[in-house]
Amino acid sequence: MTASALVLLYCALVLFSGLFEAFGRDGIVTTPPRGWNSYDSFSWIVDEEAFLDNANFVSSRLLDFGYEYVVIDFLWYRKNVKGSSLDSYGYDNLDDWGRLVPDPDRWPSSRNGTGFKQIAQKVHDMGLKFGIHVMRGISLEAVNGNKPILDVTTGLPYVEGGRKWQAGDIGMRDMPCAWMQNGFMSVNTDLGAGLAFLRSLYEQYAEWDVDFVKLDCVFGDDLDKDEIIVVSQILEELDRPVLLSLSPGTSVTPYMADPISDYVDMYRITADDWDTWNDVVAHFDVARDFAAAKKIGANGLHGKSWPDLDMLPLGWLTDPGVQQGPHRKCNLNLDEQKTQLTLWSMAKSPLMFGGDLRNIDDTTLNLITNPTLLEINSYSENNMEFPLVFTGNLHRKIDHVSTWSPLWSRKHIDAHEKLVLELTGCFNEKSKGWSIPTDDQDFNQICWNYTSKNIRIGSSCLHKRIPLLTSDEEVIYKQKYEGKFQLLATRSMDACLEPSARRKLTASERLSAFFSTCKWNAIQMWSLNDDGALINSYSGLCATMASPRDTVNSGGARAWVATGRRGEVYLSFFNLNPVNTSISATIGDLAKLLDRKFFASSSCRCYEVWTGNELGVVQGTLSMMVASHGAALFVLNCNI
Repeated sequence: MTASALVLLYCALVLFSGLFEAFGRDGIVTTPPRGWNSYDSFSWIVDEEAFLDNANFVSSRLLDFGYEYVVIDFLWYRKNVKGSSLDSYGYDNLDDWGRLVPDPDRWPSSRNGTGFKQIAQKVHDMGLKFGIHVMRGISLEAVNGNKPILDVTTGLPYVEGGRKWQAGDIGMRDMPCAWMQNGFMSVNTDLGAGLAFLRSLYEQYAEWDVDFVKLDCVFGDDLDKDEIIVVSQILEELDRPVLLSLSPGTSVTPYMADPISDYVDMYRITADDWDTWNDVVAHFDVARDFAAAKKIGANGLHGKSWPDLDMLPLGWLTDPGVQQGPHRKCNLNLDEQKTQLTLWSMAKSPLMFGGDLRNIDDTTLNLITNPTLLEINSYSENNMEFPLVFTGNLHRKIDHVSTWSPLWSRKHIDAHEKLVLELTGCFNEKSKGWSIPTDDQDFNQICWNYTSKNIRIGSSCLHKRIPLLTSDEEVIYKQKYEGKFQLLATRSMDACLEPSARRKLTASERLSAFFSTCKWNAIQMWSLNDDGALINSYSGLCATMASPRDTVNSGGARAWVATGRRGEVYLSFFNLNPVNTSISATIGDLAKLLDRKFFASSSCRCYEVWTGNELGVVQGTLSMMVASHGAALFVLNCNI
């Protein structure tokens, strides 16, 4: 039997046997979850018929490959009528307790008041698991309507301290979802009524037989650690296991994930990924950083947690932010799609397919069911970027070490170039350049003066806002935000600095900062650390200065390595260059990186997955010409 045939047979055996090994305690998978999500193909307008049609395809064609979750993405409660949109107000369906319920016109089976229970039953009858997308906290509509809060222990309005509590008591108007401010805001989890409301939400989802919750606008630049932990604790107390996924993940860093990864099953580490090459490239640095920080398969809510690179926008799609269903093909060419699938698998990201399965083509189907990729995604170990590759005849270490600084890619800034405000993780040394001028005794200015290698590369000052305190409301808010302040571009300007997350960002877009009408809102509150970091109170991110010419690095050669369950070594080359490029690595460098545990000698038997070529025994150096924006994936047996 040939080497390639042996590899395919082996992958098929471990794939199907692995379906029985993948489940941990309480029926929750302990490998990266797989499934289908409606967002990439339907935006928010998916309906019952289209959803069940896609679920049926997952059941009949993908379940045997480990794809088991089918997820309805956001705004399933919004009326799809003229005037409604991503951030419209007044079009949502709520019950008497301020909880969102499915739009009956889009979800006819919910008209009997049982929510998604009938759909969940149909999904379960298909052998699948059912998921929904939910937003942070409570809806603005519920708060404005001052809906009563349900006490699930009594079935009556929540009473504490001799009073009935209502939505207006728990909604934190100063902490709205930054990109959906007409939609949702945080709940005050310090209040018993706030906890009661969140409990009523998730017990309702359990009554609907939901298996998967995708919680949005609580992570990254919208970080609400308190709600993440409270929701996680509520889910643990339910009598049915519910997997918890976080989204969207703009500007996420390993440092930001430290306090929450134990409480979730998977969490997005990028903004929305769409079918553009820059979006694909934007994932390389962040995937590297989370692998280097040992976050892949770290402790989680139900055994392990998984950094999530977002859904796979392949096949038949819609466009981001539109009110239209699937209508176009994926914009990535085949090589770019292979690059995306290879990176997602090597980084062990959850695989959630986003295209409309009713129109999937054989090429896309073969990509997402490739047995080697799925084996790597589920069962490989020691997954990391491999920093020792060379192109052409030049042997060098690629300049992509684990520095956890994805937002600062240029090595210098022109001294005459205008700088712009951006947000980055506070671990980044280049965020620690803020100080109060020595002649500013009243602390009215904060200036950025960053020096690199004794070269001053920029200077700019912001001005502290001094409110007039003419109202009781301002006095109350000043007490609430004691030690924090708002910032102006000029003393005479009545616009305050805040993050720019007014819409859902794509993976290749960086979170910047801009000035908006001043208001008492956590989004506009800042504090200055002793180490010179200027921290946004809402997002937990820090301000820095960068050149507007900074863009995603779209060039270069990258590589990843992982080890298999039977002693095999996986090595992938990625060509991010716009031209075909020869990429090489030495067996000796691989052996050093993996402590020679998987190497009996300096020779390896090699098979390349995408071409199907058996390369025989490779000694010394492994090389391949890789197509522009393409990938090569090798399976190495080095114990020969």
